[in-house]
Parts: sequence; structure tokens; C-alpha cells
Amino acid sequence: MNLKAPLSKTFWARSFLSLGALSAGSSVVLSAAFAHLPVFAAGIPTAVQSALAQHQFHSLGLLITGLALHLCRPSRFLLAAGGLMVLGLILFSFNLYARHVLAWDALRAWVPWGGAAWILAWLSLAVGFFKKPSEFTGVA
Repeated sequence: MNLKAPLSKTFWARSFLSLGALSAGSSVVLSAAFAHLPVFAAGIPTAVQSALAQHQFHSLGLLITGLALHLCRPSRFLLAAGGLMVLGLILFSFNLYARHVLAWDALRAWVPWGGAAWILAWLSLAVGFFKKPSEFTGVA
């Protein structure tokens, strides 16, 4: 696959690495904020705890995807994995945050689609890794 036009492999690797780091950092900020919000005075709901755990786990998935793009030849599957990780974060975690913190329930039905995006992301990552060793940089 040729990623030279309009965006290079390096661009996507840096983008997913940066998004993964920012996402991981934001999960820590949100964890601390939720622990002190008055709306959660009685305790953080299980759905929000699940959203935070998945947010943190899939932030690592974004970092892995960025590293894979940096080390491997460009692949539609690796690009799809990164995009699906981001989509899952939005549809699942951020959707649950909005529902429980802001009482915004408009996109409640999209939460399972976020989980499905993550499943597809991990499958795409697996297919993207399924290459001959010579297709990885630095390996003879």
C-alpha cells in the first residue's frame, strides 16, 4: 500500500503515538476528576469505571498501533486498527462519560458499536502483524 500521498507512514505512526499518549494522560485526569465530582459523591458508577478501564487499555492499543506503523511496512490493517481504536474511545468511553457526568443520553445506543470497533481494531492489528519477518524493519 502506498501512503505517500497525501499522508506518509511516519505521519500516521506519530499521530497514533501522540493520540495514544494524550488518551492515556486524559484517562488519568478523568479518573482523578471523577473521584472528586459531586455527581459521584456516592461513588463512581460501574459503567464509568468500565469506561475508564477500557479507555486506559485502548490508549495502550493506540500506542502499540503507532509503534507497529513505525516499525512495519505500511498496512491498511494497521491504519484501520488505529482509526477503530479512536472510534471505540469516542463511541464507548466518551459516550459513557457524557451520559453519567452530563446526563447526555442521546447516543446511548452507540456504546455497543464502540465495543465492536475495538474488537475490529484488535483483529485488524493481528492481521497487520501477520507478515513475514523480512517485512519488519531491521530484520533480515
